[in-house]
Amino acid sequence: IGQYWWNAQGRKTIVAVQRVLGRYVDTFSYCAPMAIRNDNEAYRYAAYSQIYPKFKVSDTLRRNGFKDDFHNIPPTTLIPALLSDSRAETLIKSGRTDHLRYFLGKRRAFDEYWQSYKIAVRNGYEIADISLWNDYVDTLKRLGKDIHNPKYLCPTDLKAEHDRRQEELNRQREREEIAQKQQKAMEDEKRFKELKSKFFGIHFTDGTIQVHVLESVREHLEEGATMHHCVFSNEYYLKEDSLILSATIEGKRIETIEVSLKSFEVVQSRGVCNKNTEYHEQIVNLVNANRRLISQRMKATA
Repeated sequence: IGQYWWNAQGRKTIVAVQRVLGRYVDTFSYCAPMAIRNDNEAYRYAAYSQIYPKFKVSDTLRRNGFKDDFHNIPPTTLIPALLSDSRAETLIKSGRTDHLRYFLGKRRAFDEYWQSYKIAVRNGYEIADISLWNDYVDTLKRLGKDIHNPKYLCPTDLKAEHDRRQEELNRQREREEIAQKQQKAMEDEKRFKELKSKFFGIHFTDGTIQVHVLESVREHLEEGATMHHCVFSNEYYLKEDSLILSATIEGKRIETIEVSLKSFEVVQSRGVCNKNTEYHEQIVNLVNANRRLISQRMKATA
């Protein structure tokens, strides 16, 4: 089918028969002459097959650490790496073939965290799980930590420290998300007031449940965050035909209600995580019984 050739610097050329179109990846014109071709997935697919156990190796590859074992790394990946990348030579000669296989499959991590890796190794740190360690260092980088400091690079308990830093990163992302939402709330406040200020001040109760109109974008943000639903993220406050109210008991949010400004009927009423509560029917009936308060405000500003 074909041959891969590399020079001493790792530059590649492929000499092969022509590939033809077909339903399968490995379809070739076997009558075509062997010629220099552009590399593609078909030739790479064929090259990833089992390696014939009897082969010769150049002196350059021997010098760079190859000892007749590809360590489950495709030859088309390992050979050029050993010829052109001193890092690959370092890893294979030190016996860290698991690390070599990982890095050759994760080139971005190889380039970004090689210096951190060398520092950890020089400090005698044994990296048993290279994938977990790289994920940990990536988390440190996102947290703004010094990824060239052995204090961070060589944790005694990698798994526990990885999980702790991941939780820290999650909290940071949550803070950033809240800040973005608050900024958006400020930007949307003017439009919200233009649409809904006519309904501000509406509130009613049956003696147990209190219902009131949400009067700012920030209140929608707080409602969504507390109730774990999408009243803020889906921008209900900017929907011209909807009005959002909150039902509470002794100050505790129970359900969030959407009322249609066309029919003045309850579209939906949802508790925490969009679930109905034991007060659901009572809340819906209470809102429907007082919908005239909403329609009166509409008529007054028509």
